[in-house]
Amino acid sequence: MTGLVPLVGITLAVAAAVLLAVQNLCIRIGTTTGDTGDAVVVVMAVNLVCVGPPAVLLHYPEYGLSWVALGSFATAGVVGLVLGRVCMFAGIERIGASRTTPIVSASTLVAAVLAVWLFDETLTLPHLAGIVCIVAGVATISWVTASTDPSHDSLRDAGTSLLFPMGAAVFVGIEPILVRVGLDTGTPVLVGLTVMMVTAFVGYAGYRSLNGRPVPSVFGDPHTGWYVGAGVASTAGLLAYFGAIASAPVVIAIPITHTAPLIVIALSVVFLPRRLERVTWLLVVGSAVVVVGATLVTLSG
Repeated sequence: MTGLVPLVGITLAVAAAVLLAVQNLCIRIGTTTGDTGDAVVVVMAVNLVCVGPPAVLLHYPEYGLSWVALGSFATAGVVGLVLGRVCMFAGIERIGASRTTPIVSASTLVAAVLAVWLFDETLTLPHLAGIVCIVAGVATISWVTASTDPSHDSLRDAGTSLLFPMGAAVFVGIEPILVRVGLDTGTPVLVGLTVMMVTAFVGYAGYRSLNGRPVPSVFGDPHTGWYVGAGVASTAGLLAYFGAIASAPVVIAIPITHTAPLIVIALSVVFLPRRLERVTWLLVVGSAVVVVGATLVTLSG
C-alpha cells in the first residue's frame, strides 16, 4: 500500500496542474468577447457552492475559527480571490493565458520574500537561484509580449498590459502568508477556504451591485458557461493540490504542480487559434525558466 501513496499524490499533482491550465484557457475563451468582471464573480460563486456545503457538514459544530483566523482568511479572500483574480483574468484577456500564467507563477517569489521578512525564514542559495530564474523568465516573457504581440500598438501599451499579471503575482503571493496565519490557529483547511470565498464573493458582488452591475445570470450569457467551467476547474484543482501535498513528498508534488504554465502553452497550441495565443519558442523557454525558478523557491522554503 505504501507504494500507492506516492502514485496517488503524483496523480493529484498532475490533475492540479492540468486543472489550473484548463481554468485559464476557459477564461481566455470566455473573455475574448465577454467581461472579466463577470468571469471573476461567476468563478467565485462556483468555488463557494463547491466548497461551502462540505465545510459546513464535515466540521459542524466546531469550525475552529478565532478572530485572528477569521480576519486572516477574510483578508486573504479579498487579496487573493478578488484582487489576484481580477488582475490575472484581465491579464489573460489582454495578453493571453500562455503569457499570463508563467508571470503569475512569480507569486512564489513574493511569498518567499514575505516569509523571510515576517517569519525569519532563511534565504538560501537555492532561493537565490530560483529568484534569478524567475526574474530572467519573466523578463523574457515580457520582452516576447512587447515585441511580438500585434494587439499592442506600442511598447508602452504592452507594458501596461503586463502590469495586470505582475499585479496578480503580488496579490497571489501575499495570499498564502495570510492563509498560513489562519491555519496556524488550528482552523481546518475547508473552513478557511470557505471564509475566503464568502468574503470574496459577498464583497465583490456587493461592489458590483452598488455600481449597477448585478451578478450575471448563468443562463443569460453565452460566455457564462466558460466561466462556470473555469470555476469548477479551479475548485477541483485547488482540492487536488491540497490532496497532492498530503499524499506525496513535497519534492515530488510541488514541481509537478508548477508545470501548469507549460501545460497552458501545450493546450493553447492544440486547442486555441493563433489569433488568441501566439506561442513562440522563446515564450516556451521563458516559461520553463520560471517553472524551474518557482520550484526552487518553493522547495527551499
